[in-house]
Amino acid sequence: MELVEAAAGPAAQVLTLRVTAKEYVADGVVALGLAHADGARLPDWTPGAHLDLVLPGGLVRPYSLCGDRWDAHHYRVAVLREDAGRGGSARIHDRIAVGDRIGAKRPRNNFPLVPSDRYLFLAGGIGITPLLPMIQQAELVGADWQLVYGGRRRASMAFLDQLALHGDRVTVVPEDECGRPDLNAWLGEVRAGVRVYCCGPAGLLDAVAAACAHWPPYTLRTERFAARARDAPVRDAPFEVVMARSGTSVTVRPGATVLDAVRSAGADLLSSCGEGTCGTCETAVVAGEVDHRDALLTDEERATGDRMYPCVSRSRGERLVLDL
Repeated sequence: MELVEAAAGPAAQVLTLRVTAKEYVADGVVALGLAHADGARLPDWTPGAHLDLVLPGGLVRPYSLCGDRWDAHHYRVAVLREDAGRGGSARIHDRIAVGDRIGAKRPRNNFPLVPSDRYLFLAGGIGITPLLPMIQQAELVGADWQLVYGGRRRASMAFLDQLALHGDRVTVVPEDECGRPDLNAWLGEVRAGVRVYCCGPAGLLDAVAAACAHWPPYTLRTERFAARARDAPVRDAPFEVVMARSGTSVTVRPGATVLDAVRSAGADLLSSCGEGTCGTCETAVVAGEVDHRDALLTDEERATGDRMYPCVSRSRGERLVLDL
């Protein structure tokens, strides 16, 4: 199966990868091994990074890298089948086979692991994937760490065999056996110097955020699979977007996205989630004030105002200049 790279943007932006392995690692979860189609070295990545896969038909979907970051010739991702999703996971489960070629954008990291002597990792379901290389990194530098891993049942929880090698550092909490994780037991008392990383469904992320409310600022870092509920845009009138590199201007009307508007004016910009959760469409801001509506940037990053996600974010004023 060959990828038509032009379906997702210029070929220079897209790697062509070959599927080297496909295996089920839990009920409904398949892991893909990927290598460069020409056998070349792959771009480096850091724990927390994801890979935007360009699937047959031009679908672009982000998946967390969960393999060995020191292996320069292989990537690994794990994909949960979501029959109620938008079709990307079903295509991977049903149509992708060993030997197929698919596209990928270079790895991006919106969920970086900051240096610390102590970590608490909290995972829900497929949210374990970005945490695996973080655990590997914590082990490498000799940091103290613990993982609490929840899921519906053991059979649906990926990588339990791999995690069992870490002994009592890992607490596995299948809901059908133990109920949900007792977050108060882990987060009720502030522990100095601990960095908390959480990935999983929205309910878990919201519960962890509430449980960490009394911890120092910036202790908690999360990655979301789905967008938070958003209030109405700050501006309900049309505004102008100027693409600085081409000099082209386009009007963005209420109900339209900045992404759709700049694409209609000729910008070749990859996107994936359309919800401000994956970071694929990240765009530098040259001038103007952004109405940030994503689930990625921290308050500090939003205050800087130097980037935005045009699939959801908008302008607070009459004019926004983007590096396009």
